[in-house]
Amino acid sequence: MNLEHFEAPTFADAIATGVTLVDFWATWCGPCKMQGAILEKMELPAEMEGKVRVGKLDIDKAPLVAAQYKVQSIPTLILFKDGQPIETMVGLQRADVILSKLASALQ
Repeated sequence: MNLEHFEAPTFADAIATGVTLVDFWATWCGPCKMQGAILEKMELPAEMEGKVRVGKLDIDKAPLVAAQYKVQSIPTLILFKDGQPIETMVGLQRADVILSKLASALQ
């Protein structure tokens, strides 16, 4: 999967509409690298293509955004729907768990 890279100045606009999964991470975080690899290898089912955005936000480059969403431990995945957080997953997550959460968010 091609992951988007979100930036602090445009973050609110990036998550404003639809379903967006954001991986809050840092370059120095080992488990974050593992989570990133899982997300990159993850394949969205055909029915999710074009309906879900998946990307990463480096907390060292966007500390205020991380603080806004109360990210205290990384990796943290937050699932947004129309700009509102609807699910927070802290720690390393398996692809099947992530896909299940995405499917629920689309209903």
